[in-house]
Amino acid sequence: MNEALTVAGDEPTRCSWCAGNDDYIAYHDDEWGRPVADDVRLYEKICLEGFQSGLSWLTILRKRENFRAAFAGFDFRKVAGFGEDDVQRLLADAGIVRHRGKIESAINNARRAIELVEEAGSLAAFIWSFEPKPADRPDRFDRETLMKITRSDASTALSKALKKRGWSFVGPTTMYAFMQSVGIVNDHFADCHSRTLCEEARAAFRRPGGTEG
Repeated sequence: MNEALTVAGDEPTRCSWCAGNDDYIAYHDDEWGRPVADDVRLYEKICLEGFQSGLSWLTILRKRENFRAAFAGFDFRKVAGFGEDDVQRLLADAGIVRHRGKIESAINNARRAIELVEEAGSLAAFIWSFEPKPADRPDRFDRETLMKITRSDASTALSKALKKRGWSFVGPTTMYAFMQSVGIVNDHFADCHSRTLCEEARAAFRRPGGTEG
């Protein structure tokens, strides 16, 4: 396959994984790889990546608004207060992924998120401290190279740090997908039009905790 897909007409060149689907294209163009520092959105992304385990991301993307409604907008301070009645409510909600383990994980992780904010000042400050150095990233950003990367030393370290603090559904592969989605790494293919845009956004981004990219 080509490194990236050139869509017909005047459309820009994009990563091939978003081919042929408007929901994927919008996510690819507007979100994937753009740096995120908002704690609520970071918690949401971790939860959704956990719910995605074993499923396609498109399934989660199409249910995202239902998830937000069901989980109080992913305000982790509210989700931390969910009890068994909420678990039963969520298990009955056909608009989300009805998996008890994943639902209970989201509630558990909300409680752990509050603890982590108390420890590090914010989720963003903690999570962005695992951003890899440029020297640790691939020299080539073609499809062949990037499709081989399902985890990294940085995602493994983040996974271990979160698990140590009691988080669940945060394995190294899940955390690498999370790091891709929130711009901690930019994995757009070299000839994708969004790669430069994401690099510019990352260059302008003020890292939580005062570190520079």
